[in-house]
Amino acid sequence: MTALTALPTLAAAPAAGAASLVQSVDWLAITPVVLPAAVALVVLVADLFVPERRKPLLGWLSVAGLAAATAPLIPLRAGDRATFCLTTDPGACSYTADHFALVIQFLVLAGALVTALLSVTAVRDARMPAGEYWFLLLSSAAGAALLPASRDLATLIVALEVASLPAFALVGMRRGDRLSSEAALKFFLSSVTATAVSLMGVSFVYAATGSLHLTQVADRLEDVPGQLDTLAMAGVALTLVGFAFKTAAVPFHFWVPDTYVGAPLPIAGYLSVIGKTVGFTGLILVTVIAFPAYSEVWGPALAVLAALTMTLGNAAAVRQSPDRPNSAVRLLAWSSVGQAGYLLVPIAAAAYSGRDQIGSTVAYALMYGAVNLGAFAVAALVARTKPQNRISDYRGLYAQRPAAALALAFFLLCLAGLPPGLIGLFAKVTVFRAAVDAGLGWLAVVMAVNVVIALYYYLRWTALLFRAPEAPAEGVRTKAPWPVSIAIAVTAAVSVVLSGAPQLVLRFASGSLFPL
Repeated sequence: MTALTALPTLAAAPAAGAASLVQSVDWLAITPVVLPAAVALVVLVADLFVPERRKPLLGWLSVAGLAAATAPLIPLRAGDRATFCLTTDPGACSYTADHFALVIQFLVLAGALVTALLSVTAVRDARMPAGEYWFLLLSSAAGAALLPASRDLATLIVALEVASLPAFALVGMRRGDRLSSEAALKFFLSSVTATAVSLMGVSFVYAATGSLHLTQVADRLEDVPGQLDTLAMAGVALTLVGFAFKTAAVPFHFWVPDTYVGAPLPIAGYLSVIGKTVGFTGLILVTVIAFPAYSEVWGPALAVLAALTMTLGNAAAVRQSPDRPNSAVRLLAWSSVGQAGYLLVPIAAAAYSGRDQIGSTVAYALMYGAVNLGAFAVAALVARTKPQNRISDYRGLYAQRPAAALALAFFLLCLAGLPPGLIGLFAKVTVFRAAVDAGLGWLAVVMAVNVVIALYYYLRWTALLFRAPEAPAEGVRTKAPWPVSIAIAVTAAVSVVLSGAPQLVLRFASGSLFPL
């Protein structure tokens, strides 16, 4: 009875002059997230009514939805919008469409669009359930687009899981495939464990600061009471675990090779780029925005993780046998682990010389996203006729598919940082410079050694493309599906343009992406 009689009083409170707790919503700012989610629901419902022979239309609807989701980024390019802000503190917002968020959202949505193009053929050929596949891919893309704009720890974790949970199902989408089922289970169990650890860290941070908004957390960590300092420090360390897992940083990398091999190739490419982007974005937000007061904790830790990750990734890639089944995918998987080490360097450097260093990570991620998705696109094309996808299967590819061979060669040279892949070279230089400017000379030396090691396996694969085939090709060469051809052509064109005009990407490395 007491609770019921209190209701009129609560309802009348706003009229009496109390501050309203209703937050305003900037619909344009959240459109890049809402649109893929809305299309996902449309696809899921439409799947119930579309006949089997018209299921490919769901794929093209998904492609159109992802393309449309990138359009709102143009009117948002000023990077001055925020929404879901506290009415008591307008500076504390849960969603911010700043330049950092917009650049990462473009990378995520463009990468998902290329993945969708590759998937149109893969879904049909592998007889995967179309409705579920496209719903999961669009849902994951929506979560990945939400994460860079998230500015409180709760939204960050929710976005991380929305991006991750559909990916578990996508990895195991090939029903009856033992490798696919094992890969999905391993990915799921390890990811859930990492998320649980991160949630414990977030709870510790909340207990120490009394807030989840990143800006408020940063302010309150500057003056944590002595009895809560250990709790706050443990929370900072544990919160980083979930995001470090997504980046495939050592020792959280063990799921990568088997997951990439067991997943459909478009999804392997998606995880290698979008999955990593999600992890690095989360790391950047929690370190340089929320936890700068504890840079002495996460700075050295990330520097060591970077050194270990690039070293182990490149060492494992060198050891891949060309004749082993799925060795091409395994090499790309271990290569992505090595590349993750390079991406970690500027984040570690931000602990010593300011958060502007993270622009180098963004620039490198843009280059890596284009060329790595291109490499997986060529792998998907080759796998149509050579399903074992061994590195040795690529011998003489130039004689059979000249355009695909030239594109793959260019992608590999970009990853290696060699001309004519100038964008890869300049991106590595910016990362190297970030380490030197931060006084991490030892890390710069480790990176230089690893770049030399990586040259071996990238050049070995590149040379194989132009060698004479061991035997004449058997049968008639199948024509490449045009969605796959478009994906290869688009990623190749972007890589060539960026190599010809690297300033289009490298300008992000020289300026601040966050509002002052």
